[in-house]
Amino acid sequence: MIHVRTFCFLAAVLFWASCDTTRPVVPSKSTPKSYTNAVATPFRQKLVDYGKKFVGTNYKYAGQSPKTGFDCSGFTSYVMKENGVTVSPASAIQATEGRKVPLDQVMPGDLLFFGESKKKISHVGLVVKRGPEGITCVHSTTSRGVIVENVSQSTYWKDKILFARDVISED
Repeated sequence: MIHVRTFCFLAAVLFWASCDTTRPVVPSKSTPKSYTNAVATPFRQKLVDYGKKFVGTNYKYAGQSPKTGFDCSGFTSYVMKENGVTVSPASAIQATEGRKVPLDQVMPGDLLFFGESKKKISHVGLVVKRGPEGITCVHSTTSRGVIVENVSQSTYWKDKILFARDVISED
């Protein structure tokens, strides 16, 4: 059992340590955002689990079927449709559907968009999880087909992340 005096001492040390101003924090573009763990609803988890079943499926331009292969937006629209959520099979249109979600609040089942600018969407993935290590997606890539990948740590994807959309929740 901890004594009151010890507790007060520890609380004071923690408070004092948090007030340390000797090292200023300077934000930079290379400093990753801090993410907390997102807890999926049962429906969102079902959606993600369904999407992960297609890991290993080949990439096919304009593909919308597990039998012939998927492109990125064909994959996300197929997974959504099979779970009762209707979205366009085109990533540029998906990027306008639902509601925008801040990256530090994305949930499993949200759509994550990539590109060089917000006016030119080049890719979309399905969020699998958000945690301290960043955002993990299941997505169909031209080089590897459907994969699960931490896009926040990917040297290729991390600088292309633009925004996320919630196409599941009804507001």
